Amino acid sequence: MGKTSKISAVLIGLILGGSLVACDDGSAGARDAAKQLASAVSALDVGSVAFDGKDPGAANEQLNEVFRALDPAKPTVESGELTLESGTATVPLSYTWKIGSGEWKYTTSAELKKSSDQWLAVWNPATLVPGLAEGEILGTLSQSPSRAEILGAGDAKLVTYRPVVNVGIDKPLLASADPAASATRLAQLVGVDPAAYAQQVQAAGPEAFVTAITLREDGRTITDDQIGEVPGARAIRDFLPLAPTRTFARALLGTAAEANAEQIEKSGGALKAGDTTGTGGLQQQYDEQLRGSNGIQVFAEKAGLTAEERQTLLNGGRRALFQLEMKVGTPLKTTLDPNLQQLAEDILGKVGPASAIVALRPSSGAVLAAASGPGSNGYDTALLGQYAPGSIFKIVDSLAMIRTGMTPESTVECPATLTVDGRTFKNAEGYPAASLGSVTLRDAFAHSCNTAFINARDTVSQAQLEAAATSLGVAVEAPSLGAGAFLGSVPGEATGTEHAASMIGQGKVLMSPLAAAIMAGSVAKGAPVSPQLVLNPGADDEAAGGAGATPPAGATASASAPSAPAPPSGTPVAAAEAAALADMMRAVVTSGHTGFLASVPGAPVAAKTGTAEFGSDNPPKTHAWIVAVHGDLAVAVFVEEGGLGATVSGPLLKEFLTAAG
Repeated sequence: MGKTSKISAVLIGLILGGSLVACDDGSAGARDAAKQLASAVSALDVGSVAFDGKDPGAANEQLNEVFRALDPAKPTVESGELTLESGTATVPLSYTWKIGSGEWKYTTSAELKKSSDQWLAVWNPATLVPGLAEGEILGTLSQSPSRAEILGAGDAKLVTYRPVVNVGIDKPLLASADPAASATRLAQLVGVDPAAYAQQVQAAGPEAFVTAITLREDGRTITDDQIGEVPGARAIRDFLPLAPTRTFARALLGTAAEANAEQIEKSGGALKAGDTTGTGGLQQQYDEQLRGSNGIQVFAEKAGLTAEERQTLLNGGRRALFQLEMKVGTPLKTTLDPNLQQLAEDILGKVGPASAIVALRPSSGAVLAAASGPGSNGYDTALLGQYAPGSIFKIVDSLAMIRTGMTPESTVECPATLTVDGRTFKNAEGYPAASLGSVTLRDAFAHSCNTAFINARDTVSQAQLEAAATSLGVAVEAPSLGAGAFLGSVPGEATGTEHAASMIGQGKVLMSPLAAAIMAGSVAKGAPVSPQLVLNPGADDEAAGGAGATPPAGATASASAPSAPAPPSGTPVAAAEAAALADMMRAVVTSGHTGFLASVPGAPVAAKTGTAEFGSDNPPKTHAWIVAVHGDLAVAVFVEEGGLGATVSGPLLKEFLTAAG
């Protein structure tokens, strides 16, 4: 290339370079500064932002004072299209706040100034909130709706607001009395830990009322006069959403009380101090539906106004910025019959181990009672328990055998013992000798011959057992139930002793009392029962029943996880099949070991007992089961560590059926 060409190239480069510099109007730096400002305000921390004539620390302090009432909420702030003019720039800032159950959106304008080679933000309170003046801050007002009721069958009020008294020390009333002495005396009166309560009272502020206990007004034995004898003590009347009694369906319903700090933190702003929220059971599962949502107003006001100054100002000096209307909760409708639920709980009140009674209506699937006894220690044994069902599972076996061509009149072999792969199986102690040998399937079922059903393992595969279970509504999902539940687990594959154990409801076969009631109900209906407990589940449908409670040690038959719910087999139990099963269940009463049920008034009772071994003790502990149908009622009774189903759970069933009418 010649000298002239080189000079020309250099000149062209200089001209182009000059043109590019001339096109750089400084907008890139302004945009970066705007994005930094938006990001800093989103974090509610502008301490690193360079301001024009404003100390960043002072700006940060003022910003946090403005927004303190909205804590812990933080805005999402995004910068928009920049407008540049003579060393200044303006940029829109779009704010989105999550306020309670709603969103507060608005746009402000931020100003930037160029100083030397740096863009500085111009401090202006109106950049934070439209129209916000110097010296103004935000405040909030909140209105909480009453919690909605939980209703039972016929809209009976299961959980509603009932009168209570909050008993505690009102510190301004102490006068010269010793706080610790009064707290100790009151704690001893109401039955709480004296040392812990005394410490709580001493740590509280001088104007505090420190609650020792909340008592139901109805039936309380500690009187106002007794409370008044303690210096500084008083009873404050209130109302709380409560069930009829402290224990009524507690594991199923859960409880509702003032939200604690952890619940408030996890709510993401939906809860605040003083709000009532649910813990465990349906109260937690349907908390949003029952709670509704608070009405919230965000307003601007001059900081530091006194009460006297507020009285002289229009609207108390408050300028409304955002309004979220209060939304009342929706009552939760359930199928629970309060009389049957209470009856079941009364019967289980005398049972020591974990226990349950579940009653449902086969025709509709409505769950009428789901009671867990006091031995369950707060765990929802009725719906969530996972236990080996023992011989009640012979209902499933029998359906599988009928599907291979057998009938209740078919002959089966019932030896005294049977050995499978080195493991010896035998019948329950006291099995009648007259029902050994060649007997009808009905007779083997009525007396619960283990060996006869294990003998059928060569003609009934494990997959056929699983299919029969799902045909009866067991080990499947329950989309209409509306509550957390375990509907059973039957593995689709098993061989040898495991398959043999499955034939008598042991091994890896598991059921809940609810699943057992569904199985019996499907026999009575002549079609699979789809259980229903909650009639209007609404939008908040995450299962959480039994949250916070731990299953008892014997609640699973093995260390391995239960099988996932199976899809329905596609061949639901047919009316003719169910009639054959009902015939054999009736034989358990007429010729088997539950003759005591023959005296139950009303429709004839059909039943099946079960005794399931678990654990490693010698002899092993046993679960006691019995299921029955009585007209349009299907019931399952379960007692953990209960001995024999007929002798332990049977009398409880008879008492329930007789009283239920």
